[in-house]
Amino acid sequence: MNLSFFDQFMSPYLLGIPLILISLLFPTLLFPSPRNRWVTNRVSTLQSWFIYMITKQLMIPLNKKGHKWALILSSLMIFLLSINLLGLLPYTFTPTTQLSMNLALAFPLWLATLLTGLRNQPSASLGHLLPEGTPTPLIPALIMIETTSLLIRPLALGVRLTANLTAGHLLIQLISTATAVLFSIMPAISLLTACVLLLLTILEVAVAMIQAYVFVLLLSLYLQENI
Repeated sequence: MNLSFFDQFMSPYLLGIPLILISLLFPTLLFPSPRNRWVTNRVSTLQSWFIYMITKQLMIPLNKKGHKWALILSSLMIFLLSINLLGLLPYTFTPTTQLSMNLALAFPLWLATLLTGLRNQPSASLGHLLPEGTPTPLIPALIMIETTSLLIRPLALGVRLTANLTAGHLLIQLISTATAVLFSIMPAISLLTACVLLLLTILEVAVAMIQAYVFVLLLSLYLQENI
């Protein structure tokens, strides 16, 4: 059977059962459960420090009204970060390369921020559709443009995350394939491509972390506009 480079993005099946649910739930097994003790082990201490730093960083652009979203945003950040990094391991599947899943995460949260603004401050939320001082002839066009830009926000969130991770996985597979093919023909060139593969892998680790942070940060900025 001929395999293409895009087969790595297909959800694996076992006996007709999709294994994407296992890949989604597996990151939760890596984090130790909290304990009601004064003295904990180093793993729990590191976990608490890591969650504290993530929460602190995400809450910077938000005022006190938005701090009630800390649990949702921090959990989403850790979830995306774990899945993105685990997807870089060999023979693994990355659920965040699926546009459907990313849209399923982005659309409800974006809609929640929008409904929060319409409930708490409807005038200010609708005022974003028309900048102050707009000439009268341009009002209909600007309202249509701002409404379109507002509605494509969840699509932009999902496409950005999917495209960056998909491109990185494809580059890694292309260069690793070239390294394996050139090893018996031109060992020197194969060693050079292996060095490039190592650098690209380090870059993809950074991209996996940055894209998870950007996804949640943009959601927090959308929330700040509506509270």
